[in-house]
Amino acid sequence: MNLNKAIIIGNLTQDPEVRKTATGQTVASFTVATNRTWNDPQGQKQTQAEFHNIVAWGKLGEIVGQYLAKGRIAMVEGRIQTRSWDDQTSGQKRWKTEIIAENIQLGPRNANEGGSSSNSYSKGDSDYSQAPQSQPAPASSSGEEEIKIEDIPF
Repeated sequence: MNLNKAIIIGNLTQDPEVRKTATGQTVASFTVATNRTWNDPQGQKQTQAEFHNIVAWGKLGEIVGQYLAKGRIAMVEGRIQTRSWDDQTSGQKRWKTEIIAENIQLGPRNANEGGSSSNSYSKGDSDYSQAPQSQPAPASSSGEEEIKIEDIPF
């Protein structure tokens, strides 16, 4: 049995680059940063960032271009693919590993974006045209302190 599946949750490092292929198909490229935190042997907290190249095709690429921007959090689910090409300037073989997105879930919106919502889009969804709808935060009736989006570590 074989499985090629990647799931990451992180922040976009730049606005997505959306373009059309020669055949008219939409493709969006963007980078997501994830962080790993651990304590070293001396007990000091260490953090390491990893950067993931993401490619979204077709309607999913259009959604990415419309709703994602630098700094936004997103969950990307897809498959890992490595492609190669010959560099035209140096003649050397180049390699790039990317995650080909199959499902993207948008993270919560910032307060200045009009509320918080989380929406999921997949390659197989038939209707991508709906804009994400803001949902009001649930009221806390038990007297407990309400969890703030800013306090969530991812």
